[in-house]
Amino acid sequence: MDLLPLFMNIRGASCLVIGGGEVAARKASLLLEAGAVITVVSPALCLGLQQWQDDGRIEHLKRGFSEQDLQNKTLVIAATDDHAVNERVSELARARNILVNVVDNPALCSFVMPSIIDRSPVQIAISTGGASPVLARLLRAKLESTIPAAYGRLAALVERFRTPVKKRFPTVNARRGFWESILQGKVAELVFAGKEQQAERILEQSIAVGDESTVGEVYLVGGGPGDPDLLTFRALRLMQQADVVLYDRLVSEEVLNLCRRDAERINVGKARDKHLVPQGEINQLLVKLAKEGKRVCRLKGGDPFVFGRGGEEIETLAAEGINFQVVPGITAALGTAAYAGIPLTHRDYSQAVTFVTGHMKNGSMDLNWPALAQTNQTVVFYMGLKGLPVICEQLMTHGLSAETPIALVQQATTPRQKSYTGTLATMPELISGKEIQPPTLIIVGEVVRLHDKLKWFQPSA
Repeated sequence: MDLLPLFMNIRGASCLVIGGGEVAARKASLLLEAGAVITVVSPALCLGLQQWQDDGRIEHLKRGFSEQDLQNKTLVIAATDDHAVNERVSELARARNILVNVVDNPALCSFVMPSIIDRSPVQIAISTGGASPVLARLLRAKLESTIPAAYGRLAALVERFRTPVKKRFPTVNARRGFWESILQGKVAELVFAGKEQQAERILEQSIAVGDESTVGEVYLVGGGPGDPDLLTFRALRLMQQADVVLYDRLVSEEVLNLCRRDAERINVGKARDKHLVPQGEINQLLVKLAKEGKRVCRLKGGDPFVFGRGGEEIETLAAEGINFQVVPGITAALGTAAYAGIPLTHRDYSQAVTFVTGHMKNGSMDLNWPALAQTNQTVVFYMGLKGLPVICEQLMTHGLSAETPIALVQQATTPRQKSYTGTLATMPELISGKEIQPPTLIIVGEVVRLHDKLKWFQPSA
């Protein structure tokens, strides 16, 4: 995160705008809306600023900038067309620890002005850190069309009832659950429909009859192969509403960052040959947290039911009478194959696909090698990096040609994706000594020949 997003209270604060043109007027208008006391320094004013001065809304100093203008100022905006003046303003303001923004020059800024969606008291600020104000405005336009103005009225209604709800529901979890049911239910819909009095009556009734007890639940969520854009809408919604998140090592940082910011995060990740938290303890932890009334997101890489031990976890939950939901995710085989340009099936190369784990529960690789070593099929090995030499050797021993294509893909669907292709005979030596970064996936079959032709996602290119 290059910049820390903040919402600053400048109501009544003394702010300085240097420049009298249209750009200065746009910046000054935002300060006025936020209740600032504004002084504008400029030899001349555009029509908009002149009107505000005539109306007594701003003070105008009809001259160039002077160092004394910074005295007792909380915030400064430099919007002149003189680079030397802007640079001097920035230098002097920073030396006095005064927040300064130099329009269209991020290097001279201690803060940047975001593109704003105003649904007061709801406000959404979008920034590209000064890299592309046009892109920020385009993103704002997209969001403007999907966020009704009524969200402001809904927030105002909620604000009026915060104290009664706090008295009625003594715990944070109980209050959070109550408000989520309100903000996603009938009350919100009535506000959006313009029936605010009716919404208020129902809200009052809901507070009066509210149940103080909370019922915990577990969300078994597939986090996909790494790209956060591949999450389902349902996964994202439940990740945002969970009180606690238990996540695995294979969950990408980009996906994990989409969980609710204030949720407790517990790393139960498993690295090869060692478990940070043994599976049995994970199962019992899910039960414990749910019985405490918490909503628990069990976030897994890929799909929870494809080599994700999801079945083991919900067996325990079911035995304990814990409510749970299962949200499928794009499993690693599908995501990796798609982003590496390797179709898992193809009429000319492969009429079947088999998923197999390269890491058995007992640590062995005692697989059905004759069934795997068949032509006209694709075999995908999960967790097979350590056993890659054995995989190649056994497939050749049981009948596959040494020239059978094989691909190893690391951190698929993320900016760190990298693919290695070779044959069963050459792959072990090809990756020997290389620093392969997990998670990895191995694809064996003639379809791998299509990689060079069909690869489209090349983040390191």
